[in-house]
Amino acid sequence: MFKYNCLNKISKIGTQNFGENYTATDDINDADAILVRSATMHDMTFGKNVKAIARAGAGVNNIPLDRCAEEGIVVFNTPGANANGVKELVIAGMLLAARDITGGINWVQTIKGEAEIAKMVEKGKSNYAGTEIQGKKLGVIGLGAIGVLVANAAVGLGMEVYGCDPYISVENAWKLSRSVKAVKTREEIFKKCDYITVHVPLLDDTKNMINAETIKTMKNGVIILNFARDLLVNDDDMAAALASGKVKKYVTDFPNAKSANMAGTIAIPHLGASTQESEDNCAIMAVKELVEYLENGNIINSVNYPSVDAGVCRTAARICILHKNIPNMLTQFTGAFSAEGINIENMVNKSKGDSAYSVLDVASVNDAIVAKVEAIEGVRTVRVIKAE
Repeated sequence: MFKYNCLNKISKIGTQNFGENYTATDDINDADAILVRSATMHDMTFGKNVKAIARAGAGVNNIPLDRCAEEGIVVFNTPGANANGVKELVIAGMLLAARDITGGINWVQTIKGEAEIAKMVEKGKSNYAGTEIQGKKLGVIGLGAIGVLVANAAVGLGMEVYGCDPYISVENAWKLSRSVKAVKTREEIFKKCDYITVHVPLLDDTKNMINAETIKTMKNGVIILNFARDLLVNDDDMAAALASGKVKKYVTDFPNAKSANMAGTIAIPHLGASTQESEDNCAIMAVKELVEYLENGNIINSVNYPSVDAGVCRTAARICILHKNIPNMLTQFTGAFSAEGINIENMVNKSKGDSAYSVLDVASVNDAIVAKVEAIEGVRTVRVIKAE
């Protein structure tokens, strides 16, 4: 029997994928697994029962990843589950920036009580005229799950699309429309495009990537969209660019004290993944990841441990070992089992950064061998999964 805790409200369409061997608990330290959306976990302590945390979403900056890795807690996220919802809002953001739709709507509200409203609309609508996006150049920086969908949708709307991602996966490369023009550097996008949308993680290389220097290289009247991470854009530099007219509009899904007060900014209250479908998809994926790990020891979409797929255990037991990524670990594991006369019938070992994961399917298991493996320096946790 496994127990799970939901730190935030999680779609029931997702949690219903837990089987009969799962029960909800309000005690986080009593849980085997934790489901979370936006709750901040950095100041939380975790009990020894906690084996995994699944974030129903892509970003994991609310979770202490390194500490979890050291404590033998695998952290999952759900990349791509909310991609379509974000894609649709990015397209909406482009349209809102191209045409002063919001300004026009707000103006109508100020005259809605006038008897001559129809005549006033015809006379005043030119104040809210805009441009079409068809034929314009869109630069997509980051061709992950969301970036690919945005690029393909923009092609369908008649835009000339440029894409930049030196780390694009084979899977996403296959999905990308052949009409998207690949460029090697984001600087090429800065120089060429009328619209620029960023879809990259927040790293040292991407923090403040939109700044005074890069904005100087852009077209006059460029429109910039940020539905990825707040700190990809330098707010002070953006405010100056908007004031000078260098940037026509800045569309952000991350309002803060500065961006929400910038003239020329369309600030959306972090609605990118706020659709029922996205919430359902994220919850379903998160639960399936937890079930696969708890029942089979397989890791899919972890951000602090490597992906490992050993299938279903067909031997007497499966030994799952989370450990440091240091030399001589496998030799010590196999030596311990050999000393106990236990045959290892299948073994998988993968690493990710400072962390590693070894899965051993064995002919038999006992308390003595588990204790031996636990005592090896560098081992964080050992879990035994019995075959059915």
